[in-house]
Amino acid sequence: MIIRKSKSEIEGMARAGALLQETLQLVAEHVEPGVSMLELDRIADEHLASKGGIPTSKGYKGFPAALCISPNSMVVHGIPNGYRAKEGDLISLDLGVTLDGLVTDSAITVPVGEISPEAQRLLDVCQEALAAGIAEAQVGNRLSDISHAIQVVVEDSGFSVVRSLVGHGVGRSYHEDPQIPNYGPAGKGPLLAEGMTLAIEPMITAGRPEVYVHDDDWSISSVDESLAAHFEHTVAVTAEGPRILTRTLESSAAKPPTPGEKPGSATPGAGAALLR
Repeated sequence: MIIRKSKSEIEGMARAGALLQETLQLVAEHVEPGVSMLELDRIADEHLASKGGIPTSKGYKGFPAALCISPNSMVVHGIPNGYRAKEGDLISLDLGVTLDGLVTDSAITVPVGEISPEAQRLLDVCQEALAAGIAEAQVGNRLSDISHAIQVVVEDSGFSVVRSLVGHGVGRSYHEDPQIPNYGPAGKGPLLAEGMTLAIEPMITAGRPEVYVHDDDWSISSVDESLAAHFEHTVAVTAEGPRILTRTLESSAAKPPTPGEKPGSATPGAGAALLR
C-alpha cells in the first residue's frame, strides 16, 4: 500500500531532508585522497548526533554504519572500512536520516581529485537521469513515467541501468511501497497522487548492468568491474509539482531541475555543491 503523507508530514520530512543534505555536504567536503571510509562515516554519525538526527541505516537489518559508502565499481550498500580514497576514485555516499520520526533518503557520487572524462560523463548522466525522473513525479502521471525517463537518459548515453536495484517509497519508514525501477515503458503502474513521497535513485554503470553481492551480504558491485554512479533524492508529489525534500529548507520548495539540467556540478573538488 502506498502511504500518502499529510502536509505536516511533508514539512517534517523536509526538515529531515535538510539535515541529511547538510550532513552529506559536510562529508563530501572531506572526500580527498587519503581519507578512509571509516573517517567519512564517523563524520556523518557525529554530525547527525549533534543535530538530534538518527542515521536510519545504522542497525537497519544489522547494517553497522551510518553511511553506505561504495567506491568505484561498487554500486550501493558498501560497509565503511579502512579503504582510503585515491586520486581518480568515485565514492558514492548514501544516507538515510530519521528526524522526529520521519525518514528521508539521498545519495551522491563524489569524485576524488581529478577524474577521467568518461567518469565525469558517468556522473553527469546519472544526475541528468535523476532530474528527468524527478520531473515526471507529477500528479496524474504513472509511476513508470519516472522509470522510463531515467532509462532513456541513461541508455541513450551508452550507459547501463542496474535493473535489480530500485527506488522506493519513504517517509514513515525507510522502505515503503511502491518500488520504483529505473527502467520500463511509460504509462504503467499506479497513478501518482498528491502526498506520495518517493526515493528516486538511478543506479548506473559504465559497462554491463549485472551486479553481484559481496560476502558481507550488503555490498553490491558491477560484475564487470565497471565504474558505477548513484544519485538520489526524496521527492514529494504535490499539486504544484515535484518537491525535492532532501535539499536545504530554502530550496526544497523550488522548482526541480528539468531534464538536461544537472542538479549540481560533479567537477573535481565540488562534491559539497552536489545537493544544493
